[in-house]
Amino acid sequence: MPTESDTHYDPELGNKFIFVTGGVMSGLGKGITAASTGRLLKNAGFDVTAVKIDPYLNVDAGTMNPYQHGEVYVLEDGGEVDLDLGNYERFLDIDMTSDHNITTGKTYQHVIEKERAGDYLGKTVQIIPHVTDDIKRRIREAAEGTDVCLIEVGGTVGDIEGMPYLEALRQFAHEEPEENVLFAHVTLVPYSKNGEQKTKPTQHSVKEVRSIGLQPDVIVGRCEDRLDPETKEKIALFCDIPTDAVFSNPDVEDVYHVPLMVEEGGLDQYVLEHFGMAEEALPPADRTSDWRETVTTEKEGTVDVALVGKYDLEDAYMSIHESLKHAGFEVGVDVDVHWVPADDLADGHDGQLEGTDGVIVPGGFGMRGSEGKIEAVRYARENDIPFLGLCLGFQMAVVEYARNVLGLEGAHSAEMDEETPHPVIDILPEQYEVEDMGGTMRLGEHTTVIEPETLAYDLYDDTSCSERHRHRYEVNPEYFDAFEDEPLTFSGTAGNRMEILELEDHPYFLGTQFHPEYTSRPGQPSPPFLGLVEAVTAAEEHDDADGQSIGKTDGQTADDTETEVTH
Repeated sequence: MPTESDTHYDPELGNKFIFVTGGVMSGLGKGITAASTGRLLKNAGFDVTAVKIDPYLNVDAGTMNPYQHGEVYVLEDGGEVDLDLGNYERFLDIDMTSDHNITTGKTYQHVIEKERAGDYLGKTVQIIPHVTDDIKRRIREAAEGTDVCLIEVGGTVGDIEGMPYLEALRQFAHEEPEENVLFAHVTLVPYSKNGEQKTKPTQHSVKEVRSIGLQPDVIVGRCEDRLDPETKEKIALFCDIPTDAVFSNPDVEDVYHVPLMVEEGGLDQYVLEHFGMAEEALPPADRTSDWRETVTTEKEGTVDVALVGKYDLEDAYMSIHESLKHAGFEVGVDVDVHWVPADDLADGHDGQLEGTDGVIVPGGFGMRGSEGKIEAVRYARENDIPFLGLCLGFQMAVVEYARNVLGLEGAHSAEMDEETPHPVIDILPEQYEVEDMGGTMRLGEHTTVIEPETLAYDLYDDTSCSERHRHRYEVNPEYFDAFEDEPLTFSGTAGNRMEILELEDHPYFLGTQFHPEYTSRPGQPSPPFLGLVEAVTAAEEHDDADGQSIGKTDGQTADDTETEVTH
C-alpha cells in the first residue's frame, strides 16, 4: 500500500470534496463505499482524508452502549468516535483526529459557548447561518493539506437530525467551484419476488435529496448482485444523471474486496475525471497492487478463535474481528471467530471453549460477564491454549492469576467489587475526583517501554511501542511485589503502570492494557494479533505432524479432509 511519500498534496488542485449520503435505510455501506473510493484515489497518488458526520446529540461516542452504535473506536488523540472512522483509518492507512468526526452535540456545544461568550455580538443565534457555518468550517479545517476529503453523512436522508447538515452541504456546494464538489448517493436496490431489481426506493430517495436542494452526481446501488444494464438506465432516467454515473456495489465475500469491485466498475476513474484530476493521477500500471495482493491472499486452512464477551453483536468488537483478519492475511489462514457468552462461562459451561484454537478476552466495562472472562483466562492458561487479553481482558488475567496461583482469595477489580479484600486492579489515581463520564478516561496514544528478551519484545521488535488506551482502572501498585519472581511477568510498563503481561512456558499468553486492535491495518497487522494467529497456526502444525489434519470445515474429520495443510 502507498506510504505517505507515495501520495502528494497539490495546492494548485485545491481541495476536492466528495459528499456521501444514504437513502432508504441505514447500514447500507455508505462508509465502506466512501472508504473504498478513497483507497483507490490514494492508490492513484493523491492525499486523501475523510470526515464522518454523526447527527446525534452526543458530543462523542464515548458514553454509548455498544448495542447502539457498535464499538467505540479510539483515535490517536484520544477521541472516542463512531466505528466508521476505524474503517477509514484501515482503508486509507491514515491516523485521524477528533476533528474528523462531526457530531450535533459537538457543533451545538461550540455554537452555544460562542453565544455565551458574546462572540455573535448580540445577533439572534440560529441554525442558519450559525450552525451551518460551523459545520462548513469543520469540514474545511479537516480537509486542509489534502487533495480529496470524503464526507460521510450518517443516518438516512429525511431524518430530522440530519437536516442542518444537508443544508450546510447545499450551501457548501454553492460556495465552492462546481468542479471541486461531488455528491454521491448510496441507496438500496432490492429484488421483487419475481427476481426483478426494483428502482422505486432509489427514485423516492433521490426525490427526497433533490427536494432539499442537492442533486446527486453519482448513485451507487447496493444490491445482492451487480445492477443490470436496464436497472442502471432506469435509475439514470428517473434520477436525472448519466447512465455511466450509476454504479454497482454488490455483496462481496469480504469488505476489503469492495475497492476491487468499485474499481472494476470505474467509479474511481469517473471521480478523477469529474474533478479534472485524471491527468495528475498515476498511470494505472504504476498504481500499487499491494492492496489487491494482501486482501486476495490464498488461504491454507482455517483456525478457530473464541471471543469471550458480553455483547452478542459483531460490531461491538469490530476492530478485533478486523485485526484477526489482518493477521490471517499475513499468515495465510482464514480466522473463524465465534462468540462465547461470558455469562455462560460464569456458570461453569467451559465446554464451549473445547476444541477452540485460541481465546481472546476483549475490553469492556461493568460486572456482567467478568466471572466468565476470568474463567476463560483460567481455561486458556491451564490448557496451553493461545490467549490474548485486551484492556479488561488484561485485568481479568491479573485477577485470575492472583486468585488461582497466588492464592489471594476474593481478589478482584475494585470496579467489579468495591469490597474485595485484594483489589489487584484499582482505579487510576487521577480518576478519584472525576465525576463526568464522557471523555474522562485515560484515552489515546501512550508509549509503553518493553523489556528486552520477552515475548512482547519479539512481537514489536523494539524496546517500546505506542498504542491507544481507553480505561479507568489499572494494576494496583501495592501488589507489584506479589508478582515478583512469578512466571506471569509484566514485560511492558509506562512509569508505574503495568501495560503488558505474559506467561512463561506457555504457547502464547499475552495481555495488554492498551487496545492494539485500533492500529491494525491490512498489510500491517497488529503485533499481538499476529502473534496469536502465528501461535495458533504453529500449534495446528504440531498437531498435523502428529497425524491430525488442520483446516477442516464443519463436520469434517481428519479422514474425510481431502488435503492436509502445510506452511
